[in-house]
Amino acid sequence: MGDPKEAGAEASPPGAAARGGLSLLSQAESEEPSAQGSALFLGGNEVKSRAVVKYSSAPPRTAFARLEEKTDLKLPPANWLRESAKLGPAGTTILGNSKKSKPFSSFGMAYDFIDSVGNDVDVVSDSENIKKLLKIPYSKSHVSMAVHRIGRTLLLDELDIQELFMRSSQTGDWTWLKEFYQRLIDQKWQRKKKSKEHWYQKAILSKFLYYSINGDGAAQPVPSPAEQQESSSSDQTHDSEGASWPAPFEMPSSVSEDPSASSQDREPLEPSCIVGHVASAPKEQNLTTLFNDGENSQGLKNDFVRNILWTFEDIHMLVGSNMPIFGGGRYPAVSLRLRDNNKPINVLTGIDYWLDNLICNVPELVMCFHVNGIVQKYEMIKTEEIPNLENSNFSTKVIKDIAQNILSFLKSNCTKEGHTYWLFKASGSDIVKLYDLTTLCEETEDKYQNPFTMPVAILLYKVACNMMMKKNQNKKHYGTIRTLLLNCVKLLDKSRHPQIIASANYMLSELFQLDEPKKEESSDSPLNENSDESYSEEEEEMPDSDENGSYSTSSDPADDNKAVAIIKSVGELSVPEKYKSIHQIRPSCAFPVCHDTEERCRLVLSYVLEGLKSVDSSIKKESDLPAADPSTPIPLKYEDESTRGGPEGLEKQMALFLDKMGSLQKGNCSGQSGMTPGSWQHKMKLQLILKSSKAYYILSDAAMSLQKYGRALRYIKLALQSHDTYCCLCTNMLSEVLLFLSQYLTLCGDIQLMLAQNANNRAAHLEEFNYQTKEDQEILHSLHRESSCQGFAWATDLSTDLESQLSVSCKCYEAANEILQFSDLKSQNPEHYVQVLKRMGNIRNEIGVFYMNQAAALQSERVVSKSVSAAEQQLWKKSFSCFEKGIHNFESIDDATNAALLLCNTGRLMRVCAQAHCGAEDEFKREFSPEEGLYYSKAVDYYLKALRSLGTRDMHPVVWDSVNWELSTTYFTMATLQQDYAPLSRKAQEQIEKEVSEAMMKSLKHCDIDSATARQPLCQYRAATIHHRLASMYHSCLRNQVGDEHLRKQHRVLADLHYSKAAKLFQLLKDAPCELLRVQLERVAFAEFQMTSQNSNVGKLKTLSGALDIMVKTEHAFQLIRKELVEECDQPKSDEATPAADSLPNLNREEVIKLLSIFESRLSFLLLQSIKLLSSSKRKMSNTEEDTVLQTNKQIYSQLLRATANRNSTLLERIEVVICLLEQLASGSSSSSGSAVP
Repeated sequence: MGDPKEAGAEASPPGAAARGGLSLLSQAESEEPSAQGSALFLGGNEVKSRAVVKYSSAPPRTAFARLEEKTDLKLPPANWLRESAKLGPAGTTILGNSKKSKPFSSFGMAYDFIDSVGNDVDVVSDSENIKKLLKIPYSKSHVSMAVHRIGRTLLLDELDIQELFMRSSQTGDWTWLKEFYQRLIDQKWQRKKKSKEHWYQKAILSKFLYYSINGDGAAQPVPSPAEQQESSSSDQTHDSEGASWPAPFEMPSSVSEDPSASSQDREPLEPSCIVGHVASAPKEQNLTTLFNDGENSQGLKNDFVRNILWTFEDIHMLVGSNMPIFGGGRYPAVSLRLRDNNKPINVLTGIDYWLDNLICNVPELVMCFHVNGIVQKYEMIKTEEIPNLENSNFSTKVIKDIAQNILSFLKSNCTKEGHTYWLFKASGSDIVKLYDLTTLCEETEDKYQNPFTMPVAILLYKVACNMMMKKNQNKKHYGTIRTLLLNCVKLLDKSRHPQIIASANYMLSELFQLDEPKKEESSDSPLNENSDESYSEEEEEMPDSDENGSYSTSSDPADDNKAVAIIKSVGELSVPEKYKSIHQIRPSCAFPVCHDTEERCRLVLSYVLEGLKSVDSSIKKESDLPAADPSTPIPLKYEDESTRGGPEGLEKQMALFLDKMGSLQKGNCSGQSGMTPGSWQHKMKLQLILKSSKAYYILSDAAMSLQKYGRALRYIKLALQSHDTYCCLCTNMLSEVLLFLSQYLTLCGDIQLMLAQNANNRAAHLEEFNYQTKEDQEILHSLHRESSCQGFAWATDLSTDLESQLSVSCKCYEAANEILQFSDLKSQNPEHYVQVLKRMGNIRNEIGVFYMNQAAALQSERVVSKSVSAAEQQLWKKSFSCFEKGIHNFESIDDATNAALLLCNTGRLMRVCAQAHCGAEDEFKREFSPEEGLYYSKAVDYYLKALRSLGTRDMHPVVWDSVNWELSTTYFTMATLQQDYAPLSRKAQEQIEKEVSEAMMKSLKHCDIDSATARQPLCQYRAATIHHRLASMYHSCLRNQVGDEHLRKQHRVLADLHYSKAAKLFQLLKDAPCELLRVQLERVAFAEFQMTSQNSNVGKLKTLSGALDIMVKTEHAFQLIRKELVEECDQPKSDEATPAADSLPNLNREEVIKLLSIFESRLSFLLLQSIKLLSSSKRKMSNTEEDTVLQTNKQIYSQLLRATANRNSTLLERIEVVICLLEQLASGSSSSSGSAVP
């Protein structure tokens, strides 16, 4: 018929209020979605019932034909047993009997309404099974049902034990259950034959229904006896096949669709599960449908005319029903029943009629009474009146209690998903027993003999798939999904069902989101909200207990050692809330919390490995492959470093890699195992391999953060090997996968760089790199079935050569960048692109510095006066090229700070080149060469570019100060070399002095002595040195110049100024006493030089007095030297071998002795000259102040002569004498007014 699916929209039917408040199915000419739930008031007992039709294949409802009185139902109508849409399956089963349900009918419904299973619905079953359960306390007949649990849903199916055993005698299946049944339950069983009366009643009912759809109500001609016989035999055939049992399940894809299946062209309610849609799998990579309609031929098809979501009190049930429903006239819906007028309706029949109408939401029942097949009368009975019929009185409240108690009992004991439970009550017995058939089956040789295994596994899988697809809420159900999938895998035979097992393992791996940052575990975490939604098959079963002792597991030892639970008496089921106390039966099972990244990734890889094993085992071409033992490591091909050719070999491998990437874009790839592109094996293996590469990438990143670089390289190698295999299999490379590869190569570059920088721990890194777990070996074995996995070998080798490691790191970043250029990834992932370029700039800086240091090392080893070698020049070129490329990388992403640092390093390279040309000349004929000047000028240019790149100091103070210092150093070095090795052969003295002065002043300009930074003492020392050198230069000019008096005067002023500034700056430093002493001695020499040009004694005396004041100011330097010498003497003798920790690093005893000797001689000279001049002036006139000075100078001079004459004095003693003399000199000069020169 192909009627559309009905959504279950709610609508209140007309006339509902008039029918006593029970809202029933509202249908006029067509079957509409039913709806409004209602309360039915009967005898003060309130029963809530609500039915929603989820699907109906019934035709538009028509009125039934009211048969005339005296119609003989023994005569068959003309249309008898012909297929009729109006009757549905009632027209094709034995004489209208629709009670015989198929053994897997609940699974067919569950497949179609997968959204309801596991979560919203408590029970899925045929309406006949529901009725049979609710009639247990009233009936003596046997009950045999299979019960399965999926999440919180129970699936109930009739388990016709006698039919089962009849089949087992032919096929050999279920023999274990037959033996168990005979041993424990029924020693002698035989199939009871149905009486002639039974078949007579069935025939009468069937003919009645066919008459009721005729239209005119008249009996048609009776078929010939031959036709009757044919019909009868056909009926019996239908009966025997109606509940036929399928053989134990094989792979669904291998089962062909039965052409004789139901003729209703019913469309499946929901699309079959597609694995590729789960979790984070790309939508473009959908896997093939796992389950086609093959399961329909195994009895798993939903053959019910209508599927109804029935809520009975607080119990939600998905029920299948084939009851014919008629309409027309003033009755929106009625059900037809045929009764023998001589037999009163009993309680069982009343419950049957009432439940049927309640489930299908039918408000009225039309009863046709007959006597010996002759129609007598019709009677209309409202549904709510059925419980009060004569001889059929029953309490709806009791039925409600029975339903709640049975559900609680089953949910309390059917706790293991994937297990088949058997609910059994023997005929005439009051005891109901529940057995776990799966546990009993596992004790046999073949645990896959249970025919329910496959349908249960498929349903577990489909429910899990459905939950995974609900991305907006699937996270809180992860515990449930994991339990469903683990139970699914546990049920299946790996050799028979590789596709489902592979897919289930892939979904298990997808539950662990590797690309999400790890969050702190908390009580409100969504992964821990599963206590009411999930449970684990690994949990110990909760002990069944009840305060009322309602059921027990220890009554009759012969039975109870096998039974899971027992209801001692069916009467207990009528007691309200008898089993209510144990309704909450689900033990808490949250999604497993992985406390670290490695544990999470290892779980993922374990599922991936199982999936790969399933895929590999299903590939036919496996026999053509060389056998490999997964427990033995796969030999790796090592190449000698010399044959690889270092960086040049890398270039070739990179070119091959990029060619391969280009071919991937065109889709020219194939694996070695012979998988057909597009097959489920091909698509599933692609997904699993991609998942493994992600897991290894995360592991590598975690190891990197722990500074386990050998382990990190091993994991990124496995990630790249996985990706290489993916490339070999993939026919259309997705941009997302290319981005993954770019990220892998970026991390690989990071690891190689860190290995290069941590070469001192190389042995430990090598040990970590070579270690392999068995799991990794097995995954690698699966990868080698498709690819050689050597595509990225150039990037993942652990080299012992520093240059090679740096080159590999650089090539990794370059490859990552090239991949971003293949498609529009650069613009789609700007953050990653910036990171790659930053790393490229950084590694090029590292390589540039490496080559620069190599060049400097060659230079230091070179013999003096030897010219620059070609090797040095080659290293300069390599270094310069790296710096230039790195600068371009940083400038392209507007990273001014790092660009400035590389410009600074380029400046340093220019200085190395200049120093190389400096060492290439003879020391005695040394002159500042043009090449030196050229390279130093280039260095200055690069430093100035670096400053311009930074803009202002505020942008990055540390880098700005560093560049400024390097620039100051370059100017200072240029000036110093020009001053010390003046190029007099090329330039005039005056020009050289001018250039030196300009360079020194520029150096001084970039030397920040005011900022309180760590470099401030260095800046102060540099500035003091510059002033000292300039003063010395002007002093020298003054000595050597003749003629221009104005220029001489200018030089004199400049020399005095710079000496004064140098002395002030050196006095600020605590570790430069010798420099301060030298400056002061030069100032004294400068005063002595000035004195030689003076003629008057007064002028000379004034100059001498100034020189002596300078000598007094040297006391600070001598105090520092004395302090250091005292500390050296105080050091314990045991520490004499090691220098004092607080000693001045620049204190040179020889230099101190030399300067002390000069100081003593100059002081002696000045005192002597002062005495002479004061004595001569004394003869001319008497002056008290001069007398005092004269006497003081004489005393000091006398002491100095005695001290210098004593050759046995130690250095410390000599310094102490000098300090003492200077103190006397200072007190003497201060007592005399006006003798000091400021």
